[in-house]
Amino acid sequence: MIFLLRAELRRLTATTMSRLALVALMCVPILYGGLYLWANRDPYANLDRVPAALVVADTGATVDGERVTLGRDVADTLLEEHDFDWRTVSASHARTGLQGGEFAFAVTLPAGFSSALASAATPDPTRARVVVSTSDTNGYLAGTIAEQAAGRIRDAVARQVGEKAANALLVGLSDVRDSLGTAVTGADQLATAATSAATGGSDLASGTAQVAAGAASLSDGLDTLRDSTATLTDSTARLASGAREVANGNAVLAERGDKAATTAQDAADHVPAIRAEIAERLAETDLSADEQQALLAQLDRIGSRVDTANTAAQNLSGQLDALATGSAQVASGADRLAASAPALTAGIGTAAEGASDLAGGADAASAGAGTLSDGLGQLRDGSTALRDGLASGLNQIPASDADSRSTEAAAIADPLGVSEDALTSAGTYGAGLAPFFLSLAAWIGMYALFLIVRPLSRRAMTAGARPWRTAAAGWLLPVLLGLLQMVALYTVVTVLLGFPVANPLGTFAFLALVSATFAAILLALNAVLGNVGQFLGLVLMVVQLVSAGGTFPWQTLPGPLAALHSALPMSYAVDGLRQLMYGGREAAALADAGYLALWLLGGLALTLAAAARQTHHRVLRDLQPSLIG
Repeated sequence: MIFLLRAELRRLTATTMSRLALVALMCVPILYGGLYLWANRDPYANLDRVPAALVVADTGATVDGERVTLGRDVADTLLEEHDFDWRTVSASHARTGLQGGEFAFAVTLPAGFSSALASAATPDPTRARVVVSTSDTNGYLAGTIAEQAAGRIRDAVARQVGEKAANALLVGLSDVRDSLGTAVTGADQLATAATSAATGGSDLASGTAQVAAGAASLSDGLDTLRDSTATLTDSTARLASGAREVANGNAVLAERGDKAATTAQDAADHVPAIRAEIAERLAETDLSADEQQALLAQLDRIGSRVDTANTAAQNLSGQLDALATGSAQVASGADRLAASAPALTAGIGTAAEGASDLAGGADAASAGAGTLSDGLGQLRDGSTALRDGLASGLNQIPASDADSRSTEAAAIADPLGVSEDALTSAGTYGAGLAPFFLSLAAWIGMYALFLIVRPLSRRAMTAGARPWRTAAAGWLLPVLLGLLQMVALYTVVTVLLGFPVANPLGTFAFLALVSATFAAILLALNAVLGNVGQFLGLVLMVVQLVSAGGTFPWQTLPGPLAALHSALPMSYAVDGLRQLMYGGREAAALADAGYLALWLLGGLALTLAAAARQTHHRVLRDLQPSLIG
């Protein structure tokens, strides 16, 4: 077997041209993989070299009495960040430059840019626009990058405008909270006054009940007096004394009634002012008009009851005044009766009738005082509920200051933060493509070697050498040459290009396995099918180029290609290199290696079968000269 290897190697290095051809073909994977990965090492780090047109057509807007041009501010920010090679030009220059290839893309901040952004703080906001102009004749990816750049501009501006709008909302909410605090204070004062009025009304109702009872007793007494005039002379002295006591009591009661009437009138006089103040405070809140009217309607019902109670109190006060006057008159009459009993007999009937009227008025006054007491109690309960409701609404609005509002506005304007948690990382765009192009370079390098390396030695087969020796020799030489290719390619990727590798030893060993597997596959194709097999090796490379999932996820492939992804070896070569280069799962890399080993053994088995067949008998195709040489 070693003899066969030496013989084939001497053939490949027999002449200067053959040696040059061998060296050139050995360099194919380095040129293909190294140059491509070098060109795509980190394109995103060089976007500042991409020429881009920036058109500022914004005419500005007036914000808080000041003329501003927000489009110019955005443009200045872009020029300072220098993510691209921005060039501020006119709209016509941007269009002609885009068509002529001077610019990769153009971004325009239109005339109404500032006005649209400023409208975010008005009742009629409109969306601002950023116009991105692209031409795929300048490169499709350039246009895609331009759209991403415009998206970043949009997000940054949206956050800025959204933060201002949210801050204005929070300031308004803070003002509403302050107004509600004032309304709570007013409602508390109303509740206190209503409580005092309710207490006075209760006292008034108790007093009028006593007056009614006294008036009833007086009426009964006068009726008895009228029926007992025979004893009038003897009783007038006692009657005069009792009448005077009643008059004094009625005077005291009338004085209390006047005080109660004054209290009720004072409560009624305050109702309009308190209602107006509460209506003003409610107008400053964020309650709807219907909700405000509902609250005012409840307050109006309470005010109506206060007015009703006040009217009853005034009427009762007048009746009590009349009662006091009548009582005084009765006392005077009783005095005169005591002095002139015979003359009083005729007036007793009149006094009895007046006492009856007095008892009826006292009953009415007692009923009115009870109504007043009930109304004042409802006023007390309603004003207390109003105070508690306003206080509850106040507590639901959080207190804030300028610093906290600024923090809250920033959170409202940009509520979502994205944290990147990369389990593994390639580092750069070029390093991300490396597993795919290393695998592809290994296939291309091995394919190029089989342009000059003979799959099976015809001399050995003619001499009757054992088939396994012939097959092993045909595989070992490409494997050794492929190993040299992988050493050179690995050196270029890790040393010259500086791509990080998490598992250097494992990565190189896996690369060697990939090269040996591809050698077995291409050897089998060439040994079994000859020139047709060499062509199929090219076809198989193209199929794997699109099905290996080296750029986009393989799940995006059409159905037939997705099925091939799971069957062909380059898919597992790419996945295994990713696991080892990026620090992924070694178990997955071992599984990929096992799948590649199955392909390797399968290729060697087919090669052995072809060697055995050609050793024992030949067909016409075996005797025809190769088109390659």
